Amino acid sequence: MSRHVSRRDFISLSASAAGATIATKAIVLDPTPIWATPQTVAPSDRVRFGIIGIGMQGNGLMANSLQLPGIECAAACDLYDGRHTLAREIANSPTLPVTRRYQDLLNNKDIDCIIAAVPDHWHKQIVVDTLSAGKDVYCEKPMSHSPADGVDMVAAEKKTGRIVQVGSQRVSSALLTKARELVHEGALGDLMMVEGVLGRNDPNGAWEYPPPPDLSPENLDWNTWQGTVPKVPFNPNIFARWRCWKEYGTGVAGDLLVHLMSGALYVLGVNEPPKRAMAMGGILRWKDGRNMPDVHNTIFEYATTQGTNISVVMRLNLGTDIPEGYRFMGSKGILDVTSDQITFTSQLGKDEAPSWYAGSFPKALRDAYYKQWHEEHDMPLEREKTIEATTYKGANYNDVKPHLWNFFQSVKSRQPVVENAVFGHHAALACHMANESYFRKSAVYWDEQAKAINS
Repeated sequence: MSRHVSRRDFISLSASAAGATIATKAIVLDPTPIWATPQTVAPSDRVRFGIIGIGMQGNGLMANSLQLPGIECAAACDLYDGRHTLAREIANSPTLPVTRRYQDLLNNKDIDCIIAAVPDHWHKQIVVDTLSAGKDVYCEKPMSHSPADGVDMVAAEKKTGRIVQVGSQRVSSALLTKARELVHEGALGDLMMVEGVLGRNDPNGAWEYPPPPDLSPENLDWNTWQGTVPKVPFNPNIFARWRCWKEYGTGVAGDLLVHLMSGALYVLGVNEPPKRAMAMGGILRWKDGRNMPDVHNTIFEYATTQGTNISVVMRLNLGTDIPEGYRFMGSKGILDVTSDQITFTSQLGKDEAPSWYAGSFPKALRDAYYKQWHEEHDMPLEREKTIEATTYKGANYNDVKPHLWNFFQSVKSRQPVVENAVFGHHAALACHMANESYFRKSAVYWDEQAKAINS
């Protein structure tokens, strides 16, 4: 090779030098899950749940639960009377017991477990009270409204021995279970980095929900709904859009980041808080009085099961529609995860062409280097290297039915769940640290001894 070769020229040599080709295949996971199979369940073997909160999330949880074999709703609770009507419509039962007092459900001996789908600032009280009443609980994500709440919830689970499952459904996904398997088999080699992204671009996606048209202090117990938060006058928008304010919710971190983090931690096999977190963002699009950011980007540092540190980068944006997904990156390839498929693409991790740095050698040395490199690296066609790309397809990882099914089966069998209070606490801590870093404008750390976030 006598002419000067640019870096681009070297890269183009990959086909002739390394001889790498890409082979692809697709595999379908879990085509007929057990919960979708028609079953006859004896009355004595059925699980009867009570549900607290029939709002945007609760109505879906109730409807999906009732589609599972052997699952019945015994009673429903909400502070807004209109949702009493809704609960009876979902259950197709005009006589379904309904109440404003969640304690009525905890005292009901016919109820085996509770689904709690209430604003974040009510999670701890309802979960602790449910566990203390001797019932198991499925609590919507994020598990806690604050780190201190999470500590109390973990303690309550441990003290009572009851089952807690947090509602980030990806940990019950066959897709993420396969991704976890690939990571732990070493398919990615040394883990380098994880990226997650999610973006929306509409008022609904930014939680600007329309309040019920008939909402009033007469059909809503506004004082109880506010809980221990400093009281404000009746405000329908706060009731419908509570995620926008830190007093009631945890913002984009608790609503969306927690899903990404729960899935990532499950795949990585990590069940601990981040070592540190650094976040930036702002209220850039939805300047509607909210005090939580609509753009929130965070870098986390975690310790992996291999004893090394790994960066987890999460990008959330309520001003631009961005396909949701993950990318797990390692020395042997990339694992791309979307809502209904995962694709692993292997990488050789070797030079595909002579080093472009050799362009700085005198001609005689350069030619000798090229000659030796090709002798050592060029391969005949029959021995060419193959880069594998394997795609696994399955049910959408946002499907809540598998997660609910796993919870109800644990209620019956008393077997532990994956996303218990400890896992839920650690996932929520990532969200709290992201929020704290945003508001403090500095990196933050979790102090395990003090059970607090420190700068």
